[in-house]
Amino acid sequence: MNRSSTPVEQNPAVRVLEAAAHQSLHAPSVFNTQPWRWRVTADALELRADPDRQLTHTDPDGRLLMLSCGTALHHARVSLTAVGWAATVERLPDPADPTLLARLHATGPTDLDVPAGRLVDAIPRRRTDRRAYGDRPVPEAVLARLGDAVEAEGAHLHVVRPDQMPMLAVSTGRAADAELADPAYREELHRWTNRPAAGGDGVPATNAVRPAPRRVPLRDHTPGGAAGLSAGPDFDRGAAYLILFGDHDEPAAWLRGGEALSALLLTATAEGLASAPLSDAVELAWPRRMMRDLLAGLGEAYLVVRVGWGPKAELPPTPRRAAADVIEVAAPAR
Repeated sequence: MNRSSTPVEQNPAVRVLEAAAHQSLHAPSVFNTQPWRWRVTADALELRADPDRQLTHTDPDGRLLMLSCGTALHHARVSLTAVGWAATVERLPDPADPTLLARLHATGPTDLDVPAGRLVDAIPRRRTDRRAYGDRPVPEAVLARLGDAVEAEGAHLHVVRPDQMPMLAVSTGRAADAELADPAYREELHRWTNRPAAGGDGVPATNAVRPAPRRVPLRDHTPGGAAGLSAGPDFDRGAAYLILFGDHDEPAAWLRGGEALSALLLTATAEGLASAPLSDAVELAWPRRMMRDLLAGLGEAYLVVRVGWGPKAELPPTPRRAAADVIEVAAPAR
């Protein structure tokens, strides 16, 4: 890692870019793999995928990896905007270098963005809450604001209707059963739920929730094991299930979908909602087709997100990788 305190002290752009990269370390990712790396230069922040962290069996096409990296990209973008720095974004700027996902160019100070600041305030508070949510429904006005946040990032949001809930529940449950019957999936799940504590990644048993009846089944992160959290007394009756979708099913669209996912989750947190992305129904081809049917063929499903009013009790902290392992500062002195 090439670090030097002198260029950081002399170049304010480097300071804000590095701070934005630090904020992105809170972003959610599939199995908490955190499959991204950052490189800070004199006026730009480069986001790269980390192929060694791809779920080669659960996510062979890299769809969930790109969504995960998109959440980190959006976290960094709003962090820059919130402190009054303008930036342009090049997505997938080099076809010859597919791991280079985005380059943010800092173009100079600008007016503070109050809505972005609200999202940044939500970054450290956002958690993936797999526990059951209560009976109180999510207001229509809040759902509309979540949809606006997604649309602003170039994706779309479908609120699953009551008559569509059985299809969502059945397709998610059958997908989970099919995956658990696959030894390769179970091995990959075990690898990412039994990580060394020093690694700062994965889903440890303390963050997993014990299986319980739900309107839509949730992934069992510790099959046959001892999860650290109870689902609680509720049953998700008031939860809303949202399908995040886009117009295309290819890497550039998945990256934008991840940015929209971040906007959705941070907006939900700012509204006081709990949230949990559900990827089971998009990890296999046939459930994805069922999700497309729920969308009436209007687009390609990227993810399902459950939002609602969660339990009051605090969740245990989520492991995070050390900044020194993820962020490289390679800015020359000025």
